[in-house]
Amino acid sequence: MPQTILLFGAGKSATCLIEYLDVLASDKAYSIIIADADEQSIKIKLNPNSLVETASVEVSDELERNKLIERADVVISLMPPDLHYLIATSCLFYKKHLLTASYLDDKIKLLAPEIEKAGILFLYELGLDPGIDHLSAMKIIHLLKYQQATIQSFISHCGGLIAPKYLTNPWEYKITWNPKNVVNAGKAGALFKENNEIKKLDYQAIFNASEQVQVSSFGILESYPNRDSISYIETYNILNVGTFKRTTLRYPSFCKGWSSIIALKLTQEDIFYDTTQLSFNGFLLKHLHEQNLKREYDLLADAVKKQIDFLFADDDIFINNGRLAVVDIMLIVLENKLKLSQGDKDLVVMQHEIVYSVGNKKYQLVSELVLEGEDEIHTAMAKTVGLPLGIAAKLILNKTILSSGLRIPIDENIYTPILKELENYGIQFKETITEL
Repeated sequence: MPQTILLFGAGKSATCLIEYLDVLASDKAYSIIIADADEQSIKIKLNPNSLVETASVEVSDELERNKLIERADVVISLMPPDLHYLIATSCLFYKKHLLTASYLDDKIKLLAPEIEKAGILFLYELGLDPGIDHLSAMKIIHLLKYQQATIQSFISHCGGLIAPKYLTNPWEYKITWNPKNVVNAGKAGALFKENNEIKKLDYQAIFNASEQVQVSSFGILESYPNRDSISYIETYNILNVGTFKRTTLRYPSFCKGWSSIIALKLTQEDIFYDTTQLSFNGFLLKHLHEQNLKREYDLLADAVKKQIDFLFADDDIFINNGRLAVVDIMLIVLENKLKLSQGDKDLVVMQHEIVYSVGNKKYQLVSELVLEGEDEIHTAMAKTVGLPLGIAAKLILNKTILSSGLRIPIDENIYTPILKELENYGIQFKETITEL
């Protein structure tokens, strides 16, 4: 009987992973089950003759969740982060391997001793960012250490963008992944190390601290610091590094506009409105009036006003979803106004900038990935988030990866085979080294 891979989640980022798993099922190498609350969302991503089993399951339904996990050998979760823990506890109970693209959180860390004792692998942070950034960075870091190099600066940039030809709105941005992550980006603040100094930025300051980044094979982008970079200094084992920063990339127009969105309290979770018969434009006017923000709006630069008007200047789109927090209204607006159009192609850009010395000589190594999607369904984002998970599931079952415990993909026995197979899908880095 073939070994079984179970995937929970069939959203935007699952398309290429589902196709990868479909091939494994067609080759009859593995049995594949894909589960989602909306079973139709799975079937539209599968070929008509697929051998993949589909299931309509609410992850919060413990009985139905456990029935599927008990049948699996490896479980992949592309569910929202708050649902991973439910899947994780079931995987631990039934001693099943678990893979996800999400960040390690404190709750799952508490289970680490039990996961290790069970002899199973829980591999987190295996998507794009986090994920491919770890794989590619650790390959370079380990190589530099082998050369007895001293790493002085490590900066890693990553962004899910739109290919230049398809920039059709003043934000120069469209949503290619979970829109909740877009709305909430930056809320946790940012912590990083720069020139031997620990720096901490709050929510508002993050988007005002953006910096230009030159991507040699693409052009000028803008970066803003991303979450807690400091914890990865120990993870990457470069304890004496003077600068260590992880950032998110956007086109130059985005950060200034989003800073104004925050200043106008349009991502607040503690302000509520009745959205019955409330249009996008009606909401904006009501919000500016009730929060005494009309003057702040009037003082915005014309380019930023154009961005905000693009999102809200509609009297014929009604929210009609009862009482909602402002952040949830903003989510509806973005899903309507910044969605991919038919034929759109997205872009994933990742760049590592590493300054190091060997002996008396100093160098800068720049490693770049620029990947364009095929269309609005087969996006570069779906490839880079989903394929590492599918590849890792296969490598665990064929015993190429033998690790156990709670891990992220920083070990050579994990990153080497995954990176090698990713090259078959055009996910490959180009490196340049310059003596300084």
